[in-house]
Parts: sequence; C-alpha cells; structure tokens
Amino acid sequence: MEPNMVNLKINDIPVTVPEGTTVLEAARSAGFKIPSLCFLKDINEIGSCRICVVEVKGARSLMASCVYPVSEGMEVYTNTPKVRHSRQLSLELILSNHRMDCLTCARNAHCELRDLAADFNIDAVRYANDLMVPQIESSALHLVRDNSKCILCRRCTAACRKYQSVGVIGPNDRGFMTHIGCAFDRDLAESDCVSCGQCLVACPTGALSEQDSIPEVMEALHDPNKHVVIGPAPSVRVTLGECFGMPVGANVEGKMVSALHRLGFDKVFDVDTAADFTIMEEGTEFLERLQNGGALPMITSCSPGWIRFCEQHYPEFIPSLSSCKSPQQMFGALVKSYYAEKAGIDPKDIYVVSVMPCTAKKYEVKREEQRMANGCMPVDASLTTRELARMITQAGMMFDHLPDGEFDPMLGISTGASVIFGATGGVMEAALRTVAAKLMGDDNAPLEFHEVRGIKDIKEATYELPGRTVRVCVASGLANAKIVLDGIKSGELSYDFIEFMACPGGCVNGGGQPLQPSMVRSFTDLRTLRAQALYKQDEGMAHRRSHESPVVKEVYESYLGEPGGHKAHELLHCTYVPQTRYRT
Repeated sequence: MEPNMVNLKINDIPVTVPEGTTVLEAARSAGFKIPSLCFLKDINEIGSCRICVVEVKGARSLMASCVYPVSEGMEVYTNTPKVRHSRQLSLELILSNHRMDCLTCARNAHCELRDLAADFNIDAVRYANDLMVPQIESSALHLVRDNSKCILCRRCTAACRKYQSVGVIGPNDRGFMTHIGCAFDRDLAESDCVSCGQCLVACPTGALSEQDSIPEVMEALHDPNKHVVIGPAPSVRVTLGECFGMPVGANVEGKMVSALHRLGFDKVFDVDTAADFTIMEEGTEFLERLQNGGALPMITSCSPGWIRFCEQHYPEFIPSLSSCKSPQQMFGALVKSYYAEKAGIDPKDIYVVSVMPCTAKKYEVKREEQRMANGCMPVDASLTTRELARMITQAGMMFDHLPDGEFDPMLGISTGASVIFGATGGVMEAALRTVAAKLMGDDNAPLEFHEVRGIKDIKEATYELPGRTVRVCVASGLANAKIVLDGIKSGELSYDFIEFMACPGGCVNGGGQPLQPSMVRSFTDLRTLRAQALYKQDEGMAHRRSHESPVVKEVYESYLGEPGGHKAHELLHCTYVPQTRYRT
C-alpha cells in the first residue's frame, strides 16, 4: 500500500513527504541540513540535545525536529534568529560540561561537537569549566572511556541495547551528577561487554576511543631483533580510504599495501589468505558433522564479539560453534609456523600485527585458548582501521598519491571467497561455494548464493545438495543473533548451518571502522556501499572458491596435510569455554 503523502513548507519551500516522516528528514529531502548531536536514525531518536530545534508556525515553543512528525499544511523555519540563538545557547551549555583538550584528543578531526562549534562560530565558551579533569576508565582490553568528554547524548547506550541487546552501559545518577557507566559503576571489564565497539562508532565526541596499540607496534618496528609481519582483514581495503576523504566503498587495496611497505613492515601478507584456510577447515568440519551426525546447527566462529556473547549468554550452544579459529588467529598461526619454517626464522622473533575492522580483535589476541603449541600467541597486536590511518598520517604519507602495491606472495594470494568475508553472509557464501563444489564438483556447483547476501537483519535459505537438504541462516547484530538462538531453543526455528556476526551488516560496519557523523550514518547506507565493493572485487578475482587458491593447495600439500587433519587441527582450531556472566 502506498503511504499517505503530506504537504508542508520548509523555509517557504513546498515539500511533499510520506506520513510519519520527521521534520528533520523532511528538511533533508528539501536540501536543508538541520544540525543534531543525540540523533541516530532508528537507534536514538530522543530529542534531548535540543540542537535540532526548529520554529513551527503556530507552535508556542521550538520543536525538536528529530522527533517531531510532519503534518498537512505545516510551515517550518530552520534558520530564524530565535532558532540560531537557541541552538547556540544549547551548544554552549553542553560545552560548559565538556573537557576541551581538542588538540590532543583522540577524536580531534572527527568530533561532531567540535564541528558544530565551528558551524555556530563559537570562539569562546561563556560558561566553560576550566577545572575539569580526565575521568578515565580503561579496564577493558579494547576501549577507553573518558566521561569528562561525554555529552550524555546516549547514542552509545542505544547502540549497546538496541543493536546488541547487551545493555551493559547506561545513565547512572540523576541531574548534574548523571554520567554514563556500568551498573553500580563497575569497571567495563567486569561487565558482560562483548568488546564489539558499536558504542564507539556511535559516539559523537572523544568520550570513547579504542585502546591505542600504535606505540607497541612502532616499538616492534624499531626493534632490530623483531621480524614484523602485518596483514589486513578483508573489509579494511574498502573502508580505509574514508579516513582520507575518499568515497564510501572505494577499494584502496593497492595504496594500503604500499603504505604498509613504506611503514617498514618486513612482510605484508593478507588475512584474506587465512580466510581461505578458514573455509577449508570450516567447510570440512560442516561436511563431517552433516554426514556423520555431529552437533547441528554448526555456527561460525569468525566474530570474537559473537563468540564472547555466546560464551556468556548462550553457553549451551558452545558445542555448536565451529572449532575453527578466526581468520585473524589462523593468519598469525600460519605466519608463526609455516612461514617461520620456510623463512628460517624463530617464531619467537616474529611479531605479527593484524589490521581489523573490529575492536573485539584486541580482546581476541589475548585469549589463552589461542596459544600455539610452540608457546607463541598467534597475533601480537591488532590495529583498527582507524589506527592504521593514523599511522599513515603520522608517517607523512599522502595516501591518495601512493602507487598501488602488491602483497608479498607466500601468504598474500587469496580468492574471491575470502574477499566477501567482510560482508554479512560472506562467510556463509564462501563456505557454501566450497561445500557445494566438494559434493557436486566444481563444474556443477553454483558459484554465487545471492539468498544470503544483503543487509537484512536475518536471512534464511534452503539448498538442495546431493543426499541432503541444507537449511542455512545468516544474522548480524547480536540482538538478531538472540532472536535466532531463542527461536532454536523454543523449537520454532531449525537450521543446519548459521553465520553470526556481532556487528550489524558484518565487518564492513565493525567497531574499528572509520568514524562517520550521525548524518552520514543515518542517511547513507554505509553497509551496502562497503559490501558492494567487496562483491565487485570478488567478481574480478582469478579464483573465487577457497579450495582453488594456489597458496591453499601448496600449504596443505607441503605442510598441513589434509583439511581437518591432525596438524591443521593443532594449528587452526581451538576451544571455546563458558564465560562468567556478571549479574548486575
């Protein structure tokens, strides 16, 4: 049914929009930008910051446009003296309770509050509190919170509650004492936080930032006794460019590789290569369970945020988890075993760095369950996409001027199947490509599985494979994972294979990805644009199934043996364990 349309005027310009549209959205459709701080579409529409107020003819007071619906014949004014004065006063009051060390703030050039101050020409704050001190909480392995920079917009708490159904942070106390924190002001490390970082990318200021791993990486790079190897995740190549002003979805793989070489890394390999090994192991594991009565549904284990959520909230599903390490951890394991042996380097002298779209990877690299038989942890440090961008900037590189480079080949050749890991449904499709080919033959098996593509919260599909109907499910965002798991527990849902990603839309929308202001996050389909770039790269790859990779073939033949075999299991698999839930 077509929606009822509403006619109104915004700044005397006739506008027609669907019934239920907010004034903020209607103004945007007419080419008028209304500033906002607390607004995040579909997640945090509470009208609390009062920056988005507008004047509505006939109304007694100014209205918060992000929550005020349009009506027939409405006349709205977005830039009157009364509106400008109110917005400026509100902003000054917000700044009065904000520690302003902008020059040294981690958020610096990506702060929505700073940008608004510039837009409103605020060159001094009449009510500034010059005595504010940092209020740092840095107990978690992935995140630092500084409440002296928090503006109480509640975007972080909304993301934690609505996207992830975790809800470990919220407003404590009342009035002037209100602050964001965990229940009873416990440290974040003592909560059920899954380290996903969705709160961080939702935050408009420097109140939240990732734990900075750059200093330790730089120390390793300058240590003559360390052989430093780096590998970027699949999605990083289609998001890194945003940090340098390039269009959303620009694939900058070549420039990224050149930058990594110029930063001084001894080898620049590709985590995509490890993703191909993930498919070989995971596909073999799924076929084994399917044919020999193993625990079904089998659930993917690539997302450490999802893994931690499962271990804390749904430990009964741990037997269903694939025992495969994530591509990041397989990458490190292969570098410190296969590559170390081939290069004649002691694994203890190799320092492995990953570049991830994910803050939970900082937690994953510290998990003792990941330790290798030789005593090494697979990965020593995990950088976010943002941290890599800062390293490139600090090194004085003009990123957009860099030539295209190539990965070092030993662990730098991958397939299209590994490229699409960064999008929700990508792991499932990559696995299905190899599983179907194993059962049907490469020439008879389908190459693309469009049913599991796209950013729909929960996707289902059924495939007829020789001797078996396979039911699959893909869900991203932990709130959606919860829906699926509860449905399985109640008997309403039944699947053979499930892909879960902690972040909505998958890794392309991870907590370690480039920061975008709310007006971009709310009205630009970041997930789709970034994912489309991955699928486009997949289409142009020489090999599009993981088992076709020449690196995969060589490593199994000369080093690992059979997929799922003893040596492969020793290096590329691990165990997952129930985690303590902190009941608050």
